[in-house]
Amino acid sequence: MKVVVLYFASLRETLGLGREALDLPESVVTAADLRLHLCARGGVWAKALAEGAAVRVAIDQSVALPATRLHEGAEVAFFPPVTGG
Repeated sequence: MKVVVLYFASLRETLGLGREALDLPESVVTAADLRLHLCARGGVWAKALAEGAAVRVAIDQSVALPATRLHEGAEVAFFPPVTGG
């Protein structure tokens, strides 16, 4: 399955990347699976996207839960939590 992954704010700075197209293995079917897949890159990826790190995910511009399923052509965004005043 092919998806586009976007990284915003401090994640973009930490990872040095704002966007990438990925061809995922069959084992990656949910938002949580994708996060683990990216963590497996090691280094800053493992630290920035680690379980417990304050990171939100959206699929096709809608906030997603870890169990939300991916689909062909999905736009997946990772971003830090946003607070307002």
